[in-house]
Amino acid sequence: MEREKRQGMTLVYTGDGKGKTTAALGLCVRAVGRGYKVLVLQFIKSPERTYGEQIALERLGVEIRQLGIGFTWTKTPDEHRAALAKAWAVAKESVLSGDYDVVILDELNNALAIERFPVADVLPLAEVLDVMRNRPHYVHLLITGRSAKPEVIELADLVTEMSPVKHYYEDGIPAVFGIEY
Repeated sequence: MEREKRQGMTLVYTGDGKGKTTAALGLCVRAVGRGYKVLVLQFIKSPERTYGEQIALERLGVEIRQLGIGFTWTKTPDEHRAALAKAWAVAKESVLSGDYDVVILDELNNALAIERFPVADVLPLAEVLDVMRNRPHYVHLLITGRSAKPEVIELADLVTEMSPVKHYYEDGIPAVFGIEY
């Protein structure tokens, strides 16, 4: 559909269950199939590692960037804060640029929910909400991650909550190659 005629939607995939990023990547593949230009920005994952979705999406010509430095316990708060500030600057510019038809902000909810150290000054919720409200009208925005803020949920057009029913982690099986990464 032509950009001028399209009404962009804001989607949020949240909850404690597995599948938020996986569902977002499925949407990405569908959008690429329809000729949309898609950008995937990952807020927690580090560029020091390689991920299965990164390999596949690059083969499809999708720009995917890991802007984080890993989980909050793997680096110092100052390192995480610097990475979050940089990630938010990239995300804000990318969404507002209008260069993309779909922007996926993977794990943004996780980043906004960090409580181990302050993040509000480097990743201000008010700015996130402002970007959601003021993105170009044709841009579809998808935000993933646990613990979505009520304000993010309120502004979204669609919110899906993944809830765990059963997971092999409970049986001591760690992340599975090809499934989790």
